[in-house]
Amino acid sequence: MLDGTRRHRLLFHPETAGGGPARDGASCVLVVDDEAPIRTICRVNLEASGLCVLEAASGDQALELAQAQRPALVLLDVMMPLVDGWQVAERLAAGPATREIPVVFLSARATPEDRREAQRLGAVGYIVKPFDPLQLGDTVERLLERLRKGERERLRRELAEGT
Repeated sequence: MLDGTRRHRLLFHPETAGGGPARDGASCVLVVDDEAPIRTICRVNLEASGLCVLEAASGDQALELAQAQRPALVLLDVMMPLVDGWQVAERLAAGPATREIPVVFLSARATPEDRREAQRLGAVGYIVKPFDPLQLGDTVERLLERLRKGERERLRRELAEGT
């Protein structure tokens, strides 16, 4: 967290087009949602946690950015026009350059079937809208830390169990 007790050097990374300043060595998160206010809420709170943020307003744009930028994680809405989140996740998983990028769904859809579909598509998390935006950065940082520790399969099992 950026505060008066800890100083972080902020940098603008041109490769994070669509995002804002990031802390040195910060992980980039691709936020994909067709609603600009949701992207803004996510960006502000993720950046406050020291993460850099890429934004995509459509599934097609998300696929292009993921291919070009290889974010540390994709935060992905399910319900979008044309190419929905399920299709984006499926295409990411099928691409040699993008298959290892972890996906966390961010959706108002909250049925057990939705969670099972997310797991089937390889997701490592599922955040239900409405969500607490102040907790988003901590949640994403915890997921990234667990992924760094090699807990991807455990996260996928927990997703299926609804934990």
